Amino acid sequence: MIDASKILLYVNDPAASARFYGSLLERRPIKETPSVAVLELAPGMSLALWRRDGVKPLPHLRAGGNEIGFRVADAAAVDAQYECWANKGVPIALPPTDLDIGRSFVALDPDGHRLRVYATDKDM
Repeated sequence: MIDASKILLYVNDPAASARFYGSLLERRPIKETPSVAVLELAPGMSLALWRRDGVKPLPHLRAGGNEIGFRVADAAAVDAQYECWANKGVPIALPPTDLDIGRSFVALDPDGHRLRVYATDKDM
C-alpha cells in the first residue's frame, strides 16, 4: 500500500502563496525557497506550493480543475470559517450553501485554486 503525503499546487509566486495559505490556515511554512514553499496540513500531510515555470514536465492545465477540501465539524463551523476567510478578503466563489454533499463554501487562492470548506456525514 502507498499513502498520500503531499498536495502539490502549481503557483506563480510561492512566497505570496505561502503568505496566503499561512494566514488562512494559521501555519508557517516548514520549507521555503524561491521555487517552492511547503506547509504542514496534518501529521504526514503537507501542501507544496511549486513555482509553475519550474515544474517538470510543464503542466498543461491551469488552476480551478480540482479542489482542496477542508472538513469542519458541522454547518455552524462552515459558516464561521466563511466569515473568518471573507473578513480576510479571500475571494469567495460560492457562499455557504446546502448541497448534496452537505453544507459548504468555496474560496479561491491567488492562483485560482479552489478551496472547499465543508461539513458532511457522507464520505467525500
